[in-house]
Amino acid sequence: MTTATRTPWPAPTAPGPVRATVPVPGSKSITNRALLLAAAAGTGSTVRGALRSRDTDLMVAALRALGVPVDIPENASEDGPDSAADATDAVVVGSHDGLRGPASVDCGLAGTVMRFVPPFAALATGEVRFDGDLRARERPMSTIIGALRALGVDVDARALPFVLRGRGSVPGGAVTLDASGSSQFVSGLLLAAPGYDRGITVHHVGPPVPSLPHIDMTVQMLREASVEVDTAGSDTWRVAPGPVTGRDWTVQPDLSNATVVLAAAAATGGEVTVPGWPKRTTQAGDRIRPILEQFGCAVTLGPAGLTVRGPDRLDGVDVDLHAIGELTPTVAALAALAHSPSVLRGIAHLRGHETDRLAALATEIGVLGGDVRETADGLEVRPRPLRTVPGRAWGAYGDHRMATAGAILGLVVPGLAVDDIGATDKTLPGFPAIWVGMLAGRPG
Repeated sequence: MTTATRTPWPAPTAPGPVRATVPVPGSKSITNRALLLAAAAGTGSTVRGALRSRDTDLMVAALRALGVPVDIPENASEDGPDSAADATDAVVVGSHDGLRGPASVDCGLAGTVMRFVPPFAALATGEVRFDGDLRARERPMSTIIGALRALGVDVDARALPFVLRGRGSVPGGAVTLDASGSSQFVSGLLLAAPGYDRGITVHHVGPPVPSLPHIDMTVQMLREASVEVDTAGSDTWRVAPGPVTGRDWTVQPDLSNATVVLAAAAATGGEVTVPGWPKRTTQAGDRIRPILEQFGCAVTLGPAGLTVRGPDRLDGVDVDLHAIGELTPTVAALAALAHSPSVLRGIAHLRGHETDRLAALATEIGVLGGDVRETADGLEVRPRPLRTVPGRAWGAYGDHRMATAGAILGLVVPGLAVDDIGATDKTLPGFPAIWVGMLAGRPG
């Protein structure tokens, strides 16, 4: 993890209502699931419109380390993404005869790598070492590692870094866990389950699982790969053993990232359209629509895409974000610009994300003069006039969604700078170009 000093990025202030059509790159969540399922098939698959970002590049590197051939088209740089729409036409995941070690996997700060790859790597023969960024070593991992141990997998620690000793097969069976810290604990097990001897039955006990749309996405994609999944039981998911079908995957635009550009319309009383918005999706970002309507926006889904028209002033909202916690930084930024108080509920689990997002939002909006109070499960936001403090940049905390929240506020708070806009490379490469292009009425 680099400790180099970064130059703060001056977040541009909107000269007036933002009016633009803004395409966004493909979904990170779909891309990484598709890559893993393609690798599980072992017979050759393609992933069209795959996102190139830090998180997806880490997934590609992890699969290659395990012996899975992954071919990235020549038009996509092996050095990583360098433009706002750096999505490939067709990443090809080739045929292979099984996973192998020894291998080393860099998880970075990617939850989809640190929680999806270990259950898959348990099918390898040999040692697989996992590590990541310094903050990744603090993120909850004991649930997934404990579940793997219960299923007969040899893992030498309960957090990053750790070594998994693969034996080429996993008995599988039933496992009970508390997934209230992250839906990724469930998804990671389900994605690997077809390769286990008896498949997997996952039963959750404890507070409700957050971000359920992500589990719905996992289940849908497994079924699209001809895997039998039973979701009839309450808080129980069963995946039958059997082959994963190789196929062509098409990645939808990343709707959670799209919420950031839609927020620009809300914040400035403008109008922004995101083309290609799907009529049907399991992505959590689609649930921004009723929230924006609560803020007072007009939201229309039509042939041109999803269009948001912002009001003259934003109303406060009272929303439960438990299932869509990743949208919290965007919603909190708009709440800080509203004319009446807001309450954001059901998001205690965000304290274990890339950073403690609740503390980070309360701190950074507070520095601008806002009034934000942490509650047991969320935030209370009481709007106040916002202004920057000379010499104090908005803190991104190495978190892509904190960085984009700062950019939203910068539209109406002159002089705001974000200390690490590069954090957006995690899921939204080329974000500054997207943002500047949007303000100019053109795509980045």
